[in-house]
Amino acid sequence: MGGFGFNLNPTGLGLGSGIDVQATVNQLVQAAEAPEQAMVQEQQLLSSQSSALNNLNSLLSSLQTAVDALQGPNGLLNAEATTSSDPTVVTATADPGATLGTYSITVGQLATVSSYYTGELTSADTTFGTGQFNLQMGTGAPVTITVDNTDNTLNGLAAYINNNSQNPGVTANVISDSNGSRLSLVSNTSGAPGDLQISGNSTGLSFTKAATGTNASFTLDGVPLSSSTNSVTTALPGVTLNLVGTSSSPVSVSITPDTTQATAAVNNFVSAYNAVVQAINAQFTYAQGGTQPPLFSDNTLAQVQQTLANDVNYAIPGTGGPTTLATFGVNVQQDGTLSVDTGTLTSALSGNFSAVQSFFQSATNGFATNFSNDLTTLTDPTKGALYIDLQGISQDQAAVTQQISDFQANVAQQQQTWTQQFSQVNATLQTLPLLLAQIDAQLGLTSSSSTGGIP
Repeated sequence: MGGFGFNLNPTGLGLGSGIDVQATVNQLVQAAEAPEQAMVQEQQLLSSQSSALNNLNSLLSSLQTAVDALQGPNGLLNAEATTSSDPTVVTATADPGATLGTYSITVGQLATVSSYYTGELTSADTTFGTGQFNLQMGTGAPVTITVDNTDNTLNGLAAYINNNSQNPGVTANVISDSNGSRLSLVSNTSGAPGDLQISGNSTGLSFTKAATGTNASFTLDGVPLSSSTNSVTTALPGVTLNLVGTSSSPVSVSITPDTTQATAAVNNFVSAYNAVVQAINAQFTYAQGGTQPPLFSDNTLAQVQQTLANDVNYAIPGTGGPTTLATFGVNVQQDGTLSVDTGTLTSALSGNFSAVQSFFQSATNGFATNFSNDLTTLTDPTKGALYIDLQGISQDQAAVTQQISDFQANVAQQQQTWTQQFSQVNATLQTLPLLLAQIDAQLGLTSSSSTGGIP
């Protein structure tokens, strides 16, 4: 009878070759990471919500600027236009709030600037005698100009006068032509206060007075006035009269509301308002089966929408019934945006500008005043609805970020544990063939010993 033994080397079980530890652990990690996707999506939604709210906040800020231009004392609605019947004689500019009206102006004489010039020298660097002279401007104290060997040329004297610490109030220039060079002294102040006088001259230069400083003389509605400059700012409060020529007959200067800038202010408001409404509408609109916009269910957005709708439909009681934006040609459209009827607006501004101004700017119940107050409340950087909403989103973002961080740390710890465990399994599987071979050999020896000597 032949001997028998056992073969403990099963094939196809990974014995000997072990297992792919990295691939096995990667599969486990991939499965463990699946719940993280929901957290990442929540984080992305929160980021989209924050971005949308910040964009809305920016649009509301632009709207606030446009509203303030309607109500502010220096806004476009308070701008004033000036016209002159003869711009070669007088023009004007007016600050917001200047008294409206038409004024009659006659200019008899323009303000002049005093000046002197010297006799000719061969060149700007030709030397002349030393000495001194006194330079006086208006009724001010005379300034002594000393000429010595360091400045007894026209170039040297001009530099000395222009840099004189005593500030004589003149500008010195060297003027040259084919006959030679001269020194020019021009007063820095126009009119009689800047009239120059030179006395006590002991230098080698001769001085000639080229022009006397005289004041402008003009009449305003028959009242005789004088000005040391041709830019008159004191005759009419908030108005600058620019005298540019003389006249024998009166020139009319009118100060009226600037309807062009007022129209621009209204149109700017409409554009800024429509930008906000369109941004809100986009958050409440999406195609069937599509993804909802990030602020679709945001209560703050609904609050902003309602506040704007109330403000834009604001009505002020009047003798002929409530006055609204529509009275001046600004109408609410079906989607909530505004449109401007240019003809109606132009007629209102040209026909009764004060009524338009009162509607927007009344201190107690003006349209712009009410609108601005509501915008300030909405966008308050410490307690406004948008701020509170953004703060809540920011806190949620921080919480989700921490949640993701903790989750990833836990998966990393599991990955380390799995790697250790499957590395041990792999090591065991790789040693099993040798162990089985040893057992098989032992069993073979035992079998041979038990059957030995039997025929």
